[in-house]
Amino acid sequence: MEEKERGVFSSACPGCRKNGSCIGCARREPRGKLLAHDWLSDLPVSDTTAPVEVLFKNTRIGFFSNPSALPLKIGDIVAVEASPGHDIGRVTMTGHLVELQMKKMGVKPGSELKKVFRIARPNDIEKFEEARAKEHSTMIRARAIAEELGLAMKIGDVEYQGDGGKAIFYYIADERVDFRKLIRILADTFKVRIEMKQIGARQEAGRIGGIGPCGRALCCSSWMGKFVSVGTGSARLQDLSMNPQKLAGQCAKLKCCLNFEVDTYAEAQKQLPAKDIVLETKDGLFYYFKPDILARTVTYSTDKNIPANLVTIDASRAFEIIALNKQGIKVDSLDNSGASKERGNKEYGDIIGQDSLTRFDKSKKKKKKKRKGNELASASPADNNQQPRHNNGNQQNSPTRQNNQKQPRHQGQQPGHGNVQNANRPPRPKKRNNNQAQEGGGEK
Repeated sequence: MEEKERGVFSSACPGCRKNGSCIGCARREPRGKLLAHDWLSDLPVSDTTAPVEVLFKNTRIGFFSNPSALPLKIGDIVAVEASPGHDIGRVTMTGHLVELQMKKMGVKPGSELKKVFRIARPNDIEKFEEARAKEHSTMIRARAIAEELGLAMKIGDVEYQGDGGKAIFYYIADERVDFRKLIRILADTFKVRIEMKQIGARQEAGRIGGIGPCGRALCCSSWMGKFVSVGTGSARLQDLSMNPQKLAGQCAKLKCCLNFEVDTYAEAQKQLPAKDIVLETKDGLFYYFKPDILARTVTYSTDKNIPANLVTIDASRAFEIIALNKQGIKVDSLDNSGASKERGNKEYGDIIGQDSLTRFDKSKKKKKKKRKGNELASASPADNNQQPRHNNGNQQNSPTRQNNQKQPRHQGQQPGHGNVQNANRPPRPKKRNNNQAQEGGGEK
């Protein structure tokens, strides 16, 4: 019983129970319809007979009173009053949030509402399932009848009432249609009460579904249940190109997503200078050309009609120039490059070099080089101190000693080895004393 109740108004496929569309299976409801989050659920409910919101097929909703004080919660399948008979729907909103929704939909607080009879019983759900099984065949037959009568209309969907005594035919038409004869033929053919309801292109696109230019499922078929009119002013406010092929959706109307970011752009545009303000510089006049609203930058041109000598500056710089112009001061140029560089340095500075991926490898190499230099530097002074001792002896008979004695000198004189300070320092003339004279005579 519980599984059957869940499947009546679920977005899962009746055949394989998978969300979304499946091959060979008809979806019962547009996929992904979100329920409203009751953000007033923490408030105590004083009136147990408060009205509730009930959802039917094709995003049709209604507000019903609860005179029996049934403990209804979101997701319950209920039998509600209809004209005539009863209908089956699902509770989508309860509590204080319903009052706000009724005010938004224009329902007066004192108006008389239809009643919620009971929570749906098994026999109510069985009748409802039998009625819904005839919807597709009824729609095909109704289309054929409308075509025979030559009516300029398209029947998009059929919805049977919960007890099967009434059928709602949803149609699309560009002009006014006289379907009085059609209603008589449909009533005689299907033996039910007929109601015709016209829908727009947005509702039709939401019923069919599809993939939008963003690569995701259409908003009207995935989560939107109520449609708001979209105007070209939303596109102009966001500085979009007035190309109808880019602004129109699959329903041939303006995209619903144009309204999603209008408030953000409206707030950001207040922080930009006005379009009719002309900036005065020593080089000439600059006119407002194009803004980047979210980046808070403005591009100015030296010509009103065509882009010439374009200069892009921050909004803060533009306000600064406007204030100076009001004081009668003309700036040298619009782009204050020096100030922008200073701001860039203040905003970001890589002090410790964390952006380098090889910073640890570089530090290791530096340590190795320092160790080699220290070892050579410590070895070279010892060789220089030992050098005069070998000079005291007779070096003519020992050529190997001369090679050993000259090798440390050459090593000490090479740049980058041994004592680096002595290698880079130019030779200085030294005073000769007696000891050095004797050593010089020995070398000769």
